[in-house]
Amino acid sequence: MYFAALLARTEDGWEASDTELDDVETLSDLTDLARDASVDEDTVLVYIEQEDAWFGVVRVDGEEDPRIYVSDASAAARSSYGEILLTDELLGREPTTEDEIAALEELVDLDGTEDGEPEPAGGEEPSGAAAGAEPDDDPDAVPAGPIGEVGILADLGVSEQDLLTLRTDALTEIADALGAAEVMEAVR
Repeated sequence: MYFAALLARTEDGWEASDTELDDVETLSDLTDLARDASVDEDTVLVYIEQEDAWFGVVRVDGEEDPRIYVSDASAAARSSYGEILLTDELLGREPTTEDEIAALEELVDLDGTEDGEPEPAGGEEPSGAAAGAEPDDDPDAVPAGPIGEVGILADLGVSEQDLLTLRTDALTEIADALGAAEVMEAVR
């Protein structure tokens, strides 16, 4: 079970709202959702959790790039919402030209047979580096444990050490530190 909430800072304190992520497919979509909730381009926090598995916080300050923290990257990688947060940049990966080509081909569903080229017989997988990759050598492996900017909430009252120790009910503790416990409880 997932829960997602937005906390938008205003001059009167924090405003909270739960949010549906059904139309969110990318980090850019999530950032746009946060900016739409922003008052005067002030800070907005997007909180996403999968019950007892992981949580993530995305911080959007005006037009700056979003800052991200995920409590357990390997657990989040097995989640459709977690995958939104685990960008190549966050994971320290450089997208390769092959990745970009594969993404474009997926968009238009090209499989190489459009020009009359025969498909491999019997559904054989193409040979090459991907076919013989060892699990330990997998450049796409996601590390276990926390990933991202651990200081994401430090100026708001949640230290790096505190953030790293949060597990279950992290939203309540974050909202308490922000002074937003009452408004958050109203949407929980």
